[in-house]
Amino acid sequence: MARLVKLNFRIDHIREQYFLKNRIAEENRQRENAAAVKIQSWFRGCKVRVYLSHLHRKATTIQKTWRGFSARRHFRQRVKTAYFLMKMNFYNEMAVKIQQRWRGYYIRKYVHNYYARKKYLEALAKKNEHIRRELEVLAEDQRRERERAAIVKEEREKMAQAQRLHFLLSTKQCPGVFNSPYRSQPDEMELRLRRVKPLLIRSPPKPVRPSSQQASATFPSPEKLPPIHKTPQGPFRPAVEVWGQRQRPLEPSLRTATSITALEEAREELRRYEWRTRLIDQPFLPFSSAHQNRKYEGLLHTSSPYQQSQYGNKHFREEHRSQLQGKQRCVLRLQTQCCG
Repeated sequence: MARLVKLNFRIDHIREQYFLKNRIAEENRQRENAAAVKIQSWFRGCKVRVYLSHLHRKATTIQKTWRGFSARRHFRQRVKTAYFLMKMNFYNEMAVKIQQRWRGYYIRKYVHNYYARKKYLEALAKKNEHIRRELEVLAEDQRRERERAAIVKEEREKMAQAQRLHFLLSTKQCPGVFNSPYRSQPDEMELRLRRVKPLLIRSPPKPVRPSSQQASATFPSPEKLPPIHKTPQGPFRPAVEVWGQRQRPLEPSLRTATSITALEEAREELRRYEWRTRLIDQPFLPFSSAHQNRKYEGLLHTSSPYQQSQYGNKHFREEHRSQLQGKQRCVLRLQTQCCG
């Protein structure tokens, strides 16, 4: 009760303090509100920044993990591709070597026999050497023959000249031109003039004049023959051109010069050339199933990829299985009827 009375006496003072506090609070409300807002914004900013940094770290971890996984997967794929390409290149090289060995064997065995060709070339070389020696001997003989003919011709010319100059032969009274008294020996022409005989100049034979009776009986026409010219009259070709025409080699036509089997030989040669130089441009895929759905493509001249087909396969029984099955059924039916 005393406390209540005491408070009652102090109520005015409390009211004044209350209003004073309220006025001070109202005066500081805006500043405190601004300070509180500033503190809250700073705290919330720190909180958001911490959360964002946390999210950034987690995003960096996720990105790092995903990029590492993607890079490793891409690297494994590239390694696998490189390994596959390496194997394919190795298989292609081995296939090329196999084809090379097989084509070399085929060419040596069926197209160009190496040992037969070598033997032929050796025999041809020996034959050429023998013919070369014979040609050398023949050339030497021809050279000697030409020299001998030249010497004989020169000797004949000298003898003819000596016959023409026989009047220059020296005598005891008058020395000749080729026998000078100032020389120790006579000239060669002087010796030739001594050996040969003089050239006799014969006059042409005189024509025999027949009597009047013989002339009338033998030559009924007293007309004279026309003079004989050196060149014949008329459109005659020169003898050199006629001789060249006769010695001209035979020039057969294309129809005569071409063989009757030229087309078949050309086709056979073309087939052999295509067989030797053909290329297999289809890739070899040992680890793939692409060849399962690929259709068979026959070659140009053969029905088998390894040998030539001499005749067709339409008469083979494997090509008409349905007809064979029908025939088998008919045969079985006849057998059952006969047995029954």
